[in-house]
Amino acid sequence: MTYADVVEAVRATIATYTHALDEGRTDDVVDTFWPEGVFELTGVDTYEGADALRAAYDSFKPQVPQRHLISNTLLTNWSDTEASALSDVVMMIKMDSGWSPIFVAKYHDTLHQRDGAWKFARRTIVEV
Repeated sequence: MTYADVVEAVRATIATYTHALDEGRTDDVVDTFWPEGVFELTGVDTYEGADALRAAYDSFKPQVPQRHLISNTLLTNWSDTEASALSDVVMMIKMDSGWSPIFVAKYHDTLHQRDGAWKFARRTIVEV
């Protein structure tokens, strides 16, 4: 597996997660994690395992239109079976007056590849 292959797989997983999150598709969000996966909202809470992830993301379902804008994804470490990445994220929500930013943060991701699928082992979000 080449660096380009890993980069594309990581970016595809991040995009799949982001679209599902913004559309409120909880099961599809949870499916981007391995069953023992972890999501950490730094300073707030940590959710570990499929049931905890499902409950958390179900509670995060959008009440108004939202978009997470992901940019500057950089692989900081990679192999055929594991990758670490950093990404910038801006969350926007649509209000009566138009789109407004809600927060700016950074994702710290660790993804594992099993049987050809790349999924999150751990996703940590840190506000900047």
